[in-house]
Amino acid sequence: MADALPRGRLGGFFTEEIRVRGERRGFALVTFDGRRSTLAHVERHGPPRVGKYGVDVDALEAVAHTALVVRPDVTLYLVDEIGKMESLSRAFVEATRALLDARVPLVATIGQRGGGFIAEVKRRPDVTLWEITRANRDAMPARVKSWIERAR
Repeated sequence: MADALPRGRLGGFFTEEIRVRGERRGFALVTFDGRRSTLAHVERHGPPRVGKYGVDVDALEAVAHTALVVRPDVTLYLVDEIGKMESLSRAFVEATRALLDARVPLVATIGQRGGGFIAEVKRRPDVTLWEITRANRDAMPARVKSWIERAR
């Protein structure tokens, strides 16, 4: 989906799995301006941890202060994801809240479970939630694209 949109007008980030010999070892943050950092990894020691992954909160902070800033040249923000790891960063929470409050077009994935900021976002009256299932996942890109076109 993101590949079909012009990079200069797209803000936010997506995550990619870091795999070694077919085994998931962590997650990378990739911004739409081409920056990449490690969000979480099994070999990252100490807190904070989500499951078996040590989370690099500083990487989230950097993304929050750059890729999630409301800018007039950005017409759409994509955030993958609003989850337990991301919610560990106060800057991420504040930046995402600012995007929502600015009422700019924002497409985000969000954890199915979770309290705190995850629950807060889901309770907002200006947020539309779509559950992606095996039955509807193939049709979802067209549905999201249609929503984006109406939101602009």
